[in-house]
Formats: sequence, C-alpha cells, structure tokens
Amino acid sequence: MGFGVAAAGPLPDTPEREDGSAGPGYFRTRDSYLDAMRTLVGHGILDIVLTSASNGERLVASGSLDDEITLAIRANDTTDIWLGRGAGYRRSPSRPFRSVDLAAIQPFCDLVLYSITLNNDLQHDLDTLEAYREFRIEAATLGVRHFLEVFDPNDPVDLAPAEIPAFVNDSIIRVLAGITTAQRPVFLKVAYNGAAALDELVEHDPSLVVGVLGGNAGTTRDTFELLHRIEAHGGRVALFGRKIQGAESQLELVKLMPLVLRGELTPEGAVRRYHRTLAESGINPQRRLEEDLALSDPVLLSDDAVGRG
Repeated sequence: MGFGVAAAGPLPDTPEREDGSAGPGYFRTRDSYLDAMRTLVGHGILDIVLTSASNGERLVASGSLDDEITLAIRANDTTDIWLGRGAGYRRSPSRPFRSVDLAAIQPFCDLVLYSITLNNDLQHDLDTLEAYREFRIEAATLGVRHFLEVFDPNDPVDLAPAEIPAFVNDSIIRVLAGITTAQRPVFLKVAYNGAAALDELVEHDPSLVVGVLGGNAGTTRDTFELLHRIEAHGGRVALFGRKIQGAESQLELVKLMPLVLRGELTPEGAVRRYHRTLAESGINPQRRLEEDLALSDPVLLSDDAVGRG
C-alpha cells in the first residue's frame, strides 16, 4: 500500500534501475509476494501477519492461514505512505485517507492497523485526529479491533529533531487519555526513538502494550540489535516489514529472531549464524560479514554514544 509495484522488492541479483522507469522483469510479482508470506506463515514462527485487504483476502481464500496466526489488515493509507516511484507526497504534511471498507473485511478479519502521523501542524493534525475518532466509532460498532501506529512527523513544524521523541510520546498519551476501553487500541506500533523514549512510554503506563516498527532495512546487525533493544526496554511487539522483506532469506532471518529475544544468541552472534546459513544455502549476501556486523541506524548508534558517555 506504500510502494505499489515495487512493494515486493527487486528480484535477487537484479542490477539497480537508477532512473525509476517502468518495465517488467525487475520486481517480484504479487504472486511471489504472496508465496513469500505463505512460506513464513507455514513455519509457525510469526504471531501476526499484516497485509493489505486484497492480499489478506487472497491468503484466507487459499487456506494459507490457520488458528495459530492472526491476520491483520492495514485499515488506512495516509498520504505519507504514498511512496510510489517519483511520488513526492511524503514531503507534505500527512493527510488522512482510508481505502478500506471495514464491513467488507469483517467476514475474514477482525484486527486492523490504523496509522496516524502528527506534525505539530494544527489543521492537519486536527484532520488526522478527527478521522481517527470516526474510525474508532465505526470499528467499535462493527466489533473490529485495532492497533494504533504513530509515525514520527514526516513534515514537522517548529520541532527540532531532539524534540520529536517527547512530542510523539506526549501525543500518544494525550490521544489515548480520551479513549475508553471499548475503543482503545489493542497495542501500539511506534518508531524506535531511542532507549530513553521507549523506557519513558513503557514506564508511564504499564497497561500499554508497546510495539516497535522496524523502519528501513539497514544492516542485519540493525535488525537483530533493534529486536534486542525493544525487548530490553519494555517493548512487547516487534513489527518488522522492510527488515524482513529486504533480507536475502526472509525465513532464515525470522528463524533467528526468537533466539535473540530469548537471549540464546547475541545480535552479533545472530548475524554470524545468518551468514553461515546463507553460505550453506548458496545464497550471496548483500554485504560482507564485517559490513553486516556494523550498526548503520542513527538511533541505535546514538544509543551507543549515550551509553559510552
């Protein structure tokens, strides 16, 4: 719902197409995208699979899901996730929009993701929160549960970068304060804005189940390190999309995640084991092991700098 044709990613070992032009044979197809989902689901590692309404409907119709996994549908598609080739929507303040008809997905799904992006822009933020209020009332009436994704500002007004974690935390608590139990989200999905920000949110209200989104692909060390820090600082759900999507072997990456969460592997150890598995499977890694062991995410690096300080 964000990237269109490019959503499934390029085919392995395909030279980069720098000009962003259209053409067949470069990106994985929708069928291969669905097959990758079925492979992950079939190994029983995941708790939730988040899809678009159309792909969720296809998975259910083909019998690919069972009672061991929860299907979740993205319920809205705000303008800041309109990331098609050449698109510039993300450079403008997020506007609310919803393609999905909740009544239409109700026969096969009762859990949806609703996302909001606040920018410290009064009119745009007011529109966003009014749309969320209307959604909550409709979802509660239909008996559809939701979890709430709160993105960092995409076009912030009068917010320094250092102020964004506190702005997001305060926005979350302010919004939830006016919502009674029947309409509250089952859990949150937020960006990892550093250990201190996550600690603050978890400490403020232990009844909140805080989940963290994966963000950009980054190195394999970024993936396992973020997973480790989410758990260490009170997060209880890891919602990784592109970090899995962009992996050389989605299945092998996901297999190692529970070992990191249980402390059976360090993030560095998981990267080394992942590379050994790729070599044994004859899969070329995107990066040399030494490069893949390095952190590249600025927030994770900032955490490290604070710790050393």
